[in-house]
Amino acid sequence: MIRLVISALAIAASVSLLTAQTAAPLRLYVFDGGILESDPGRYDLTKEDVGETRLSVACYLVAHPRGLLMWDSCAVPDAEWKPTGQPVAHRLVLADGAERRVTIQSPLEAQLKATGHRAADVTHLALSHYHWDHTANANAFAGATWLVAPVEREAMFVEKPAGSVRPPTYARLRTSKSVAVTAAEHDVFGDGAVVLKQAPGHTPGHLVLYLKLAKTGPLVLSGDLYHYPQERTMNRYPNFEVSVEQTRASRSGLDAFLKRTGAQLWIQHDLTAHAKLRKAPQFYE
Repeated sequence: MIRLVISALAIAASVSLLTAQTAAPLRLYVFDGGILESDPGRYDLTKEDVGETRLSVACYLVAHPRGLLMWDSCAVPDAEWKPTGQPVAHRLVLADGAERRVTIQSPLEAQLKATGHRAADVTHLALSHYHWDHTANANAFAGATWLVAPVEREAMFVEKPAGSVRPPTYARLRTSKSVAVTAAEHDVFGDGAVVLKQAPGHTPGHLVLYLKLAKTGPLVLSGDLYHYPQERTMNRYPNFEVSVEQTRASRSGLDAFLKRTGAQLWIQHDLTAHAKLRKAPQFYE
């Protein structure tokens, strides 16, 4: 009888704990990865079309009761520069010899720490794609479970990856525990609140991220499905897509999804919109 009572109490405690965990709000933290100098001509646009030619760099932490998901990892590896308290102009050289310039002020590690977390706390990593401005600090999350489309993983680890890449920044992911994203929609935590959606075209296995936030409402983080908002309004495409046809289909599919769900679209590289967002340690829920 005593054993039965103890078991009942243990079960009740477990249910209570699970309920409390499930009831915890989903949170989204926005990290500032700097400002990227950009040529709108690469996106079939002119300076007059876009006004602001520079692009924002961002990455995000999604805090869910069942884990922490890092979405993208910004453009400049923390180990490659030293903060001064002022914006620092940083020059990078890509694998193909092309140069890129980013003005950055705060390391990702410091921004992550301000939220009360460390890289080692992150349980899941997802990259929208493997271009350099999304993979800079990926190695810091090699201990997490990496969620990746098989075709994207394959493209990342060929002898000479194509496109705007810096393979050393994500090299440690080769031996990470990984989960293959093969479905059109991959529910990360099983409750419909954090969903990876396949949106190929920019790269073979490009992804976007859908979040169902209780107060902010549903939203989609674009990855590089768009860079400038004018790509969307003027129906323009970058000149370095793996497949414009796939990108066109991915954009069309996402438009239908946004209409069906009422979700906002956050274009990650839209500097004007990004500047208005609350940055970590503030959050959206």
